[in-house]
Amino acid sequence: MKKLFPPKTAFKIVLIFFTCNTFAQSPQRYYKNGMVVSAYPDASQVGVEILKKGGNAVDAAVAVQFALAVTYPEAGNIGGGGFMVFRSAKGETNTLDFREKAPLSASTNMFLDDKGNVVQGLSTSSHKASGVPGSVDGMVEAHKKYGKLKWSQLVQPAIELARNGFKISKRLASSLNSPSFKKMNPGKSYFIKDTEWLEGDILKQEDLAKTLELIRDKGRAGFYDGLVARQIAAEMKTGGGLITETDLKQYHSVWRKAITGYYKKEYTIITMPPPSSGGIALLQLLHSVENYPLNRWGHNADSTVQLMVEAERRVYADRSKYLGDPDFYKVPVDSLLRPAYINNRMSNFTWTAATPSSKIQPGSFVGYESDQTTHFSVVDKEGNAVAITTTLNGSFGSRIFVGGAGFLLNNEMDDFSSKAGTPNMYGLVGGVANSIQPGKRMLSSMTPSIIEKNGKLFMVVGTPGGSTIITSVFQTVLNVVDFNMDMQAAVAAKRFHHQWLPDNVTFEQNALSPAVSEKLKNKGYELTGPRAIGRVDAILVTPVGYEGGADPRGDDTKVGW
Repeated sequence: MKKLFPPKTAFKIVLIFFTCNTFAQSPQRYYKNGMVVSAYPDASQVGVEILKKGGNAVDAAVAVQFALAVTYPEAGNIGGGGFMVFRSAKGETNTLDFREKAPLSASTNMFLDDKGNVVQGLSTSSHKASGVPGSVDGMVEAHKKYGKLKWSQLVQPAIELARNGFKISKRLASSLNSPSFKKMNPGKSYFIKDTEWLEGDILKQEDLAKTLELIRDKGRAGFYDGLVARQIAAEMKTGGGLITETDLKQYHSVWRKAITGYYKKEYTIITMPPPSSGGIALLQLLHSVENYPLNRWGHNADSTVQLMVEAERRVYADRSKYLGDPDFYKVPVDSLLRPAYINNRMSNFTWTAATPSSKIQPGSFVGYESDQTTHFSVVDKEGNAVAITTTLNGSFGSRIFVGGAGFLLNNEMDDFSSKAGTPNMYGLVGGVANSIQPGKRMLSSMTPSIIEKNGKLFMVVGTPGGSTIITSVFQTVLNVVDFNMDMQAAVAAKRFHHQWLPDNVTFEQNALSPAVSEKLKNKGYELTGPRAIGRVDAILVTPVGYEGGADPRGDDTKVGW
């Protein structure tokens, strides 16, 4: 594991201990034997039951991933991909990249018309929008390397949830009533009901249960070969998609060394390397604000918000040029994370006025990147920790089901730069580093992270949120470290976001007081909102046990043992 920011290079600052009265410390329960925090209560319960049976954090994470494919179809999946960050109880770290890949017949201009313009909807709502799925291979590889229990034990709970059904929440019922499922799936009956879905209805998914049984019995081959592979290829042919049986056979997830950095000396950030942009961006953001007294200013005070926005503006500009799949493009990781470079990027920041994004370009150095994602955090009795963020990209991905297999296809191809400088569905722009190429992994904002304090496990954190993922994780870490919030208060705290382009600050309702909003507007900041930002699920290690934070913005649930 490469230490990019040794303690001697960290900024020296005096910690000012301060109790943030804005957020009452929420009642907490503490658990000694393990904890799971995920997007749906049934999935969290599945994970804890695996821990009780003697499974470790990786076993529980695999079981949760498959359970979410059943209970949280907006983003939980076997038809998408994601990233895993792992830290063993002994301090060993590793990351697994099971991000989707462009099909072998993909091409750089595949989403452009004959005039070179992006064809609206082609990269989001068509069969061509799907990258080759990585979730199943990722779980197989994670279990092979670190698992304890039998594979079949980890997949079986998801099969039972799919076949026997589970009670749906009010949020899920509302989503299932969308007419898009019928529109995008002619001749199929998935999620289709004669009457409206209501909270408490039982959702059964027999075809998905059969697919999961093949995965249970055959492992990787149960998805990437045989019946399911043929079903995926047939679905692609039906809608003019690109994924073939050859694409599926050739897909493999990749183990990559974690990127690590320091914040205020005692905190070590262990996070995801490219093709995630999240890890590099998170470390850049933390170092950008490290030398300022955030604690003294206060949570979401005008100075705090202004500093963080200006840091975000510069970091997202760098993302647009330099981040991409490291197997296809040499990402300048060391240069982007060099303290002198980050300091220089903030040198033209002024307190008197907003810096227009038009005046901020990607940095330069010698010699020279959905809202419906989901994240879950797991720790076990021994102290092994797993952070997994996984996605279909948009809510329910492309909303296209694989006929006979019962699962949704992703629309991750939109995460590539269809055309340099043209925003994707989240308003993010990119260039050559993230252009479409056959077999290439698309850039992501997913930021699963594990934090140590003085060498010991301290926090497991991550979130969905498309382009807001990075800033949501950034704010959650600061909420605990600088603003002394407990884990639940930290994930519930109101958030704001800036991503360079478009040049505006989006915020949640009541995130900014009227006085703070007025001060920022007077300095030239454009504020837009309110809107919900992120759904953080995190775990904090305390002297009395594990403390969970489940985001109240969704059905997210923490279950401890």
